[in-house]
Amino acid sequence: MNPLSDDRPVVVTGSAGTAGQAVVHDLVRHGVRVLAVDLAPTPPVAGGDPDRSLRGELVDTLRADLRDLGQTMEVLAGARAVVHLANVPAPGLRPPAATLVDNVAMNWNVFSAALTLKLERVVWASSETTLGLPFAAPPRYAPVDEDHYPVPESAYALSKVASETLAEHAARWSGVPFVALRFSNILGPDVYRAFPETCWRDPRARRWNLWGYVDRRDVAQVCRRALEADVRGARAYVVAAADTVMPTPSRELMAAEFPGVPVADDLPEHGTLLSIARARAELGYEPEHSWRDTVAP
Repeated sequence: MNPLSDDRPVVVTGSAGTAGQAVVHDLVRHGVRVLAVDLAPTPPVAGGDPDRSLRGELVDTLRADLRDLGQTMEVLAGARAVVHLANVPAPGLRPPAATLVDNVAMNWNVFSAALTLKLERVVWASSETTLGLPFAAPPRYAPVDEDHYPVPESAYALSKVASETLAEHAARWSGVPFVALRFSNILGPDVYRAFPETCWRDPRARRWNLWGYVDRRDVAQVCRRALEADVRGARAYVVAAADTVMPTPSRELMAAEFPGVPVADDLPEHGTLLSIARARAELGYEPEHSWRDTVAP
């Protein structure tokens, strides 16, 4: 599909969040009509009232609770595709049972509404946590890729694993492509500036996700590419930066914190330990941003 060639909107759920704002801005910049959806007011693209049409006719906003199927159907009616980012965003923010139930309910409502309304594609936020995070037990190998799955260690991770299974069957029933993006920790320059005082002081502070991260601007890029890529069925992709959050070489980090875990021979000196090879090959994803552009190592 090519969202640039169609006047129907792409719905972005979770549009008030860090990732959602970046995705809305990126799609608008590329000329895509967007319906921005969240329970919270979505910040404007370029000034003005966040609850009114923004930047000409390219962005409209709507507040909705996606735990309600009726509201979800209303949100997606008339859309061409959806970038679904609305979920409880991390473990520990809500009671485990609420996180599991609410995330699965939101995801299933979006998936089933997309099928009923015959949307052309569903791009949605899965999580790196499906791969075994936090790595209290060592990973089997590094860089960890899509085959290091499923290893849910929290109700949050289990909500994403369950939702990936739902997506597989929804795609099988309908022929609609479902693209699950297993995002690493989404960060930006405001956080990078604190690295010398946070993760650099103690490498163990970020061992929980193999020192991974992804810039929010690259989250936006990969969502746009996932709308356009030649994908069939239900596919899942690890999405991370090309490097780690640390100035220490990646192989040294693994040797110190996870001794004995096999590390790929072709790992670059500071290369990511969350493999993005599949996203590169199938989505055309190439990270464009790094903390190194903001902070000198």
